[in-house]
Amino acid sequence: MEPVLTSGARIGDRPRPRKNYLNETKGIWSWMTTVDHKRIGIMYLVATLTAFLLGGIFALLVRLTLLTPQHKLFGLQVTAETYNRFFTLHGAIMVFLFIIPSIPGSLTNFVLPLMLGAKDVAFPRLNLASFYLWIVGAVMAVASMIIGAVDTGWTFYTPYSTTTSGTVTLMTAAVFVLGFSSIFTGLNFIATVHKLRAPGMGWFDMPLFVWGMYSTAVIQVLATPVLGITLVLLMLERVFQIGIFDSRIGGDPVLFQHFFWFYSHPAVYIMILPGMAIISELIPTFSRKTIFGYRAIAYSSVSLALLSFIVWGHHMFVAGQSQLATVVFSALTFLVAIPSGVKVFNWLTTMYKGNISLETPMLYAISFLMLFAIGGLTGIFLGTLSTDIHLTDTYFVVAHFHYVMMGSTVTAFIGGLHYWWPKMTGRMPSEKWGRVAAVLWFIGFNATFLPQFILGSRGMPRRYYNYLDQFQPLHAFSTVGSWIIGLSLFTTAAYLLASLRKPADAPDNPWGGTTMEWQTSSPPITHNFEDTPVLEHEPYDYRPRTVAH
Repeated sequence: MEPVLTSGARIGDRPRPRKNYLNETKGIWSWMTTVDHKRIGIMYLVATLTAFLLGGIFALLVRLTLLTPQHKLFGLQVTAETYNRFFTLHGAIMVFLFIIPSIPGSLTNFVLPLMLGAKDVAFPRLNLASFYLWIVGAVMAVASMIIGAVDTGWTFYTPYSTTTSGTVTLMTAAVFVLGFSSIFTGLNFIATVHKLRAPGMGWFDMPLFVWGMYSTAVIQVLATPVLGITLVLLMLERVFQIGIFDSRIGGDPVLFQHFFWFYSHPAVYIMILPGMAIISELIPTFSRKTIFGYRAIAYSSVSLALLSFIVWGHHMFVAGQSQLATVVFSALTFLVAIPSGVKVFNWLTTMYKGNISLETPMLYAISFLMLFAIGGLTGIFLGTLSTDIHLTDTYFVVAHFHYVMMGSTVTAFIGGLHYWWPKMTGRMPSEKWGRVAAVLWFIGFNATFLPQFILGSRGMPRRYYNYLDQFQPLHAFSTVGSWIIGLSLFTTAAYLLASLRKPADAPDNPWGGTTMEWQTSSPPITHNFEDTPVLEHEPYDYRPRTVAH
């Protein structure tokens, strides 16, 4: 019998093995052909962060273009067509190449089997295939940028996307391939959760992170095919002019919106549920408390997954749908707030009277709570018919979307990256620079997107190249905020990479975590555990418990 480290323990109690998943085999070929979920997670991490860098560059170009009404970029005039390409590529790269695959592909791939006490995912070769499908889709997307210009926005709205001369067909084909990668990943996680849990681990013994990722996987498998079919129809219309979405040849452009948002609103939860799953690990660990309302949080993850399929119409309040449909979709939008509110309430209650440790992962968790609260509350504003009519297609929507997707999901991703960095690499990142970067992130994000709420409420349309002089100060303030975000992210990259140059110094359980990944070495051995772990405990509650090997 081996005792789990008590909450707050800083030093692992077993000797570090000489061999681990990083050094047992060497060479690029061993990485390219690996079926080890940990190595695949690392490759996903490097790939998606590269996409994040590329998408971030386009974001900075958008903000620099809007710095002044003259649209000068490093002394050069930016045309309206070039600006359209900037924001299209920023959106498409961020959504399809980074936010959707980042947490499932990297962090989840690495830690989910460890949390379940498994030696790998259910289908290791399918896991590697999903990574290479992502690579193929990413190469196709980048090729579409090089060969031609895509300027439709990341939503590819018809009829413009069916008539423009840009390389829309290649870009949509890239998203189609990326969709298969997402489906394969989701199938793998579902099978792993069902079949590879450690002996003694029931459904309500699983960590809340696993519940969140299981719910995400269900959405990936059920919703992504809708996007794939929609994009195939779009490509067929562009190539053969068969009249599906183009009204000039008998099509219906609003049909595209229904298809697209039937996938893309569940896709919002493919993005946000993994972030919520990470926060459900960070808060109890750094509050040194049992999570409050474990089952309520688990059920809320499943509820969000199910509700995500029936609220797509709130993106189309001004698209001409019936008054009854708009009222129904508005009510369903309010309903979604309930499981989200359950999570926030339980996280805050967990922190109440806790012995809170303000280390870097917890700073990002607290930032998540504040930013997600703003994003969620403004979502209620947009779900209200009278206000949505005024705010549709304005910068208010841009700000809301970024508070939910970037302010919440990316904040949680960075927090989770710091949390599991010692387990992944065997090295502790700089705590001092981590706190500096976390503060810069919070300041920069709010400086960038809070002014956009004001811009939108005053009538500034989104995606517009030209704007009135009265909007210039707020645009300038937002642009300066984006520079602070960039400074934060480059600082984070610098000290994380610098930590790799020093000798391994991470204990097995540096944060005092109670989930099973902290019961193996840092970094783990190739097969995760020396022996199959068996849980002997009370129902899962984040308290120290006994694990038998």
